[in-house]
Amino acid sequence: MKIAVIAQGSIPAQTANSIQNMKMAGALARLGNEVHVLAPGADPGIGWAVLAKHYGVKDRFKIKWIPFLSFWRRYDFALRAVRTAQDWGADLVYTRLPQAASLAAGRGIPTIFELHDLPSGTMGPWLLRRFLRARGARRLVVNTNQLTGEVRRRYQLPREKDFLLLAPNGVDLEQYRNLPRPEVARKKLGLPEGYTAGYTGHLYAGRGIGFILELARRLPKIHFLIVGGRPEDVVERKEQAGGLPNVHFTGFVPNADLPHYQAACDVFLMPHGRKVSGSSGADIAQFANPLKMFEYLACGRPLLASRLPVLREVLDETNAILLPGRDLKAWMAALGNLQKSPGRRAALAKAGKMTAAKFSWRGRAEKILKSW
Repeated sequence: MKIAVIAQGSIPAQTANSIQNMKMAGALARLGNEVHVLAPGADPGIGWAVLAKHYGVKDRFKIKWIPFLSFWRRYDFALRAVRTAQDWGADLVYTRLPQAASLAAGRGIPTIFELHDLPSGTMGPWLLRRFLRARGARRLVVNTNQLTGEVRRRYQLPREKDFLLLAPNGVDLEQYRNLPRPEVARKKLGLPEGYTAGYTGHLYAGRGIGFILELARRLPKIHFLIVGGRPEDVVERKEQAGGLPNVHFTGFVPNADLPHYQAACDVFLMPHGRKVSGSSGADIAQFANPLKMFEYLACGRPLLASRLPVLREVLDETNAILLPGRDLKAWMAALGNLQKSPGRRAALAKAGKMTAAKFSWRGRAEKILKSW
């Protein structure tokens, strides 16, 4: 099958949205489909090997960059991308860009639209309703139960079975096979030795970075490894850390290398707040389905996470330690108890890997394409 994946953002980029797009494109290609990714902007002149490492994808697919004018807020890109998909003879358009979903389905092209948040503003809800009424609409994919309920409540959906499909995000399980023990991984990467608590991902507001730094101040014998972030955010957080000797920032790490840094950790931290900023600056806490959550579980290390309802769709007391989001004493106690309890760490790690095995990108792609 010929599938046109219309990206909603630049390629390459460091955002979770961009990584999720490319992971799905790779999974669709792995199933034997011919995949073309259509991305906004000019060709950056980067070879496949660099892009594959940046996104951690192995199954090759084509990428075509399409110029656009920022004045038109991606509507011109959406129109050109849909025309390109149509001229290519795409059997299916797969996209998270609402303008592209509405236009493609309106032209009768079989279209799957993936939604990770409620549409906002004036045009967002209108575009979704237009997609839902279009003859080419085949499936609306959402990644959390909370979003499923809100979409059902707010919008009139087609009656076809499984039109609204719940498909949480995933993880590339192959990347997490045969990882070294924490002490071995730290030695290979030249990282400080000792019990290490890790965080990987962006350093936006609401992700709990300030909270992690406060934990580091109070727990000087535990090393804290913070992987990722835009250069300007890393500079800001380093200033906030004030030279703490037990905190190490790496900045952005290509997705293909990320598991090796995660393997260097003894435990992971995910102290999300009640409000979490995404790459756009919007609050994504209510429907958050973090890629890092699946990676942490697949890595086979215990996870300490905020006790948020949306995270409990994947996490429970068997595969994670769930804590009040800003209770320093509770997090300090949990970290200390885990450090002294290798048996508890092993049990959580085993349960986490079993959970992660249910959420591969390939399995997600199979589920989405099934009977569409």
